[in-house]
Amino acid sequence: MKLSKRSLLILSIGIFIIALVGLWMVQSQQVTEQNELKEKLNTAELKLNGIQPERLSHRLEELGQQLDQALSQSEEARSTLSQPVDSITINDILFIIAQANSVKVTKVSSAGFSNEELQGITFSVLPLEVIVEGDVANIASFITKLNEGIETGVIKSVEIDIPEEINGAAQAGLQIVIYTYRGN
Repeated sequence: MKLSKRSLLILSIGIFIIALVGLWMVQSQQVTEQNELKEKLNTAELKLNGIQPERLSHRLEELGQQLDQALSQSEEARSTLSQPVDSITINDILFIIAQANSVKVTKVSSAGFSNEELQGITFSVLPLEVIVEGDVANIASFITKLNEGIETGVIKSVEIDIPEEINGAAQAGLQIVIYTYRGN
């Protein structure tokens, strides 16, 4: 079967049109992808422009200073907590503060040293029971000054008995715990 020139021409034109349509579709798809990539690139550039390296380096310096300060405070706290505490020193502090606040220490007792772990750190602990007598205002002042005077101690509880008669002395029972850091 032989095709005429006219048929060959129409067939050639058809093939050419199909090739053009195919190329147009490929180019259209590439343009769409290129536009999407440009949008992503613009978004990434905006985000990158939003990052200010000088602010980040300044923030890094601030965090470094905070870390140094925290380490210094930690070392200072370890140093304070590492100071040896004995019952004689604590008794001296108790009686000096009692005398300064016009209260009378009537009892000091302790179960002795034991170990206690707080947040993964082991401390030597000296629990104390102290009973004082005096005016209520003086007892309150004594408790405040005692809390300030014993750096590594914590007043766990206070019970104050106030007498019904006007001239009677009030009595307070304190539960105190003294912590000493012994190292690793």
